[in-house]
Amino acid sequence: MTVQPLRGTQVPAETITGPALAAKIDNHVAARPQVGLEHTDIVFEELVEGGLTRYVALWFSDVPAEIGPVRSIRPMDPDIVSPFGGLIAYSGGQQRFVDMMLNTPVHNAIHGGADDRFMYRTRSKASPHNVLVKAQELRAAYADVPPPAQQFAYSQRPQTASAAAYGSAANGFDLFFSAKESRSWRWDAGSERYLRSQNGAPDMDSAGGQLAATNVVALSVSIDWAYGDIPKTVMVGSGPAWVSTGGKVIQVTWTKASADAPIQLTNQYGTPVYLAPGNTWVELVPNARGGSIAVV
Repeated sequence: MTVQPLRGTQVPAETITGPALAAKIDNHVAARPQVGLEHTDIVFEELVEGGLTRYVALWFSDVPAEIGPVRSIRPMDPDIVSPFGGLIAYSGGQQRFVDMMLNTPVHNAIHGGADDRFMYRTRSKASPHNVLVKAQELRAAYADVPPPAQQFAYSQRPQTASAAAYGSAANGFDLFFSAKESRSWRWDAGSERYLRSQNGAPDMDSAGGQLAATNVVALSVSIDWAYGDIPKTVMVGSGPAWVSTGGKVIQVTWTKASADAPIQLTNQYGTPVYLAPGNTWVELVPNARGGSIAVV
């Protein structure tokens, strides 16, 4: 047995094959409920223009037939995706941002490009919120691409994860990405997971359930406004962060040494922080302009 690199579960070594599949997922109200988010291993939520958010979502252990809707790339996405290698699917974007993504170790599957056969517009949603990806087929076409490296440290059991073992009891987080966009996570003891809400309403998946996570990691991040009204989350650097697992929370430090390096989470002594085996949502919360993280 070995550690599943993006989920931390124990799996047979022979199952660790093929690439991770990342996608730039729309979070506009017209895109909800999104397709396949309930199957993700890791999701990053980021600020985009207008105070709204989008996701960079990753699938490896449980890849559904379809995912989406996908939207255009943003300037922080190369730094988020590079450590995973593999593939990223998106709908295009400003050429300067597409060029940045092309200059990474990740294969770019772009709507309208060479991999267009793996994408289509569904009639169930309105354009531009309707481009879906045939995820299993896309990944199978690049089956020889190596699997991702392990990103976070994981405990072998949920109760020995750092937050669960050493943290303070807490219900979860209230997060603001902007003055008008709030997110919340609440511990549900029955399912032993955190349940997600957006702007005060349960955030539902395409299967009719509420989106949930084993680990929620909230990073306090700076925003670079060098691209006008398009914010760039600063990913290379460090700052405070909070990790919630098992109904408890612990304050940590996040560090990302380079574009290709994974995010490292360390405690006050500089030693690694361990997540519980399971899926993880990483909230990239701005440290200014209405952004805030509250442990509740």
